[in-house]
Formats: sequence, C-alpha cells, structure tokens
Amino acid sequence: MSLTLRDTTPEDEPFLREVYTCTRAAEIEVVPWNEEQKAAFLRFQFEAQDSYYRAQFPSADFQIIMNGDVPVGRLYVSREADGIRILDITILPESRSKGIGTSLIGQLLDEAADRAVTIWVENFNPSQSLFRRLGFSVVQEDGFNQLLEFRALAQDRAIEF
Repeated sequence: MSLTLRDTTPEDEPFLREVYTCTRAAEIEVVPWNEEQKAAFLRFQFEAQDSYYRAQFPSADFQIIMNGDVPVGRLYVSREADGIRILDITILPESRSKGIGTSLIGQLLDEAADRAVTIWVENFNPSQSLFRRLGFSVVQEDGFNQLLEFRALAQDRAIEF
C-alpha cells in the first residue's frame, strides 16, 4: 500500500461527489424517490457540505487520499493552534478495512503531539469503533453527533499504527 495525499482540484468534483454519495447510500436507499430525485438531493447536499467546510475552514487542507495512482477517499483537516480538527475522512467502501484510515489518523495523532485531535461523528457511524480503538473518547454530544477527542502526550502513546 502506497498512501499519499494530494490537494483537491476542481477536476476532482465528480470523484468527491462519489465519495460523498457513499456516505449517504444506506439512508438514500430507503427514501421513496426516483433516481433523478435522489441524484438531485445528493448533489444539493454535497454542494452544501462542501460550501460549509470551505467557508468555515478556509485554511484547512482539502485532500484526496491516493493508494498508488488510485483515488480512494478524502481527508479534510484543519490545523489550529489548540489542535487538529479532522473535518472529514471518508474512504470508498471497496478500500475500507485495509488500514488506510488507521494509518492516516495515526499520522495526525503523531503530528498533534500534545495537542488535541478532534472529529465530529454521527453516533451510528461505523467508524466510531476505529476512533475508539485509536484512543478517542466522546467529549460532547449534539443530537445524533458526537465530538470525539484524542489527547495525550506523544511520548505516552502506546498505540502502534
């Protein structure tokens, strides 16, 4: 596995829409809409999320996760004075459970040293188990969302990535 990150470009929009769509697949599957309505909803939601992230976090890194020459996901990260905020990490279903998320999050934990690393995650999102395994804990709840945080001195970390 040869993981790299590269900045997003306008040409990546179709791929980024595909990544976003995979995050909503289960819920969109059960709505009684035709394919055109589903596509329009997903397009609107993608554009709203993308606009929000870019407006709220203008200095964040918006990157494509590459496995060799193949794009396999997205990683959006805001580096702030008090810590690192993972805005989004999504890996395409066919590339999950291969250590990609663990590796990338591990790199962010190493980079943070003694600062916090946080991410908001829906409480029903399967990635909760990954974050808990890596030492994140719930520090805030807001409806269906939980703010997960990792905070430890770098020399005290016992987790191997």
